[in-house]
Amino acid sequence: MEATAFCPAHITGFFKAHLDDNQNNLQSIGSMGAGFSIKQGVTTRVKIEIKDRQESCFEIISHGYQSDKTDISEYVLNEFLNLGNFSTKFFRIEHDISIPVGYGLGSSSAVALSLSFALDQALGTKLDKTTIGQIAHNAEVNCKTGLGDVLASYHGGFEIRVKAGAPGIGHVEKISTEKISIIMICFSPISTNKFIKERLSQINGLGGKMVNRLLESRNYEHFQDMSLEFAKYVDVMTPKMQRIVDELSENNIKCGIALFGETIFSMIPQEEEFRVLEILQKYPDGIIIKSELDNDGARVLDN
Repeated sequence: MEATAFCPAHITGFFKAHLDDNQNNLQSIGSMGAGFSIKQGVTTRVKIEIKDRQESCFEIISHGYQSDKTDISEYVLNEFLNLGNFSTKFFRIEHDISIPVGYGLGSSSAVALSLSFALDQALGTKLDKTTIGQIAHNAEVNCKTGLGDVLASYHGGFEIRVKAGAPGIGHVEKISTEKISIIMICFSPISTNKFIKERLSQINGLGGKMVNRLLESRNYEHFQDMSLEFAKYVDVMTPKMQRIVDELSENNIKCGIALFGETIFSMIPQEEEFRVLEILQKYPDGIIIKSELDNDGARVLDN
């Protein structure tokens, strides 16, 4: 038995965190905010074999960019193991990660969600799609790797998260936009958990207002302006990021900041790609990613 699933990477431009002291209620924890999903992300393959003499019942391997932890994958796997008697099974899990980990691209949620879809398919548990998403959301909140990326990448596209929580509880409004390119440059990671803890009151004050403002305009250029405003307000802009933002601005190119990483993105008409790339290629220490919106969200792939 085997299956393959994909989850797009997700970038958040601004947000408002909804936390709950009751960790038993993971599904109501999350964030409002806005962001977008891209064509790159995490593809997960699950192969289920008869357990031989292995000490463990699973093996987790990552290809491409590497994650330093496997706890989120183990959480998802354990949730599925609780659904039946799989003591004679061995789970071979392979994550193909095409985006840098820890740079604000939602890699942990993409790992959790792609694995959740692949396990459901491989085991034939036939869970409804909402429940599959909730398992991934609970994994991310429990492992403290994020708040709203699972809900967003579950749906895909350019979205506003108007109600926080797991799929089925949280709610998004997708914003349709003309065909655009998304170009990003990533320099270094930022600890999500540490950041949220230290800046929560600042984040929530502005993030909530921005959700309402974007609901009115529903415009990706306006979204980028607000993302920059948010990043400056909560003080995540490094001097290098500011230099790039300034140069893009001088060339009338809008951009935003991915939370949480030293990552700048620009959503632009496709014919403007070369102008952005010309500027970003001056910074060889950055990882440049060129993409488009992924409007489909997390899904099972044909093997």
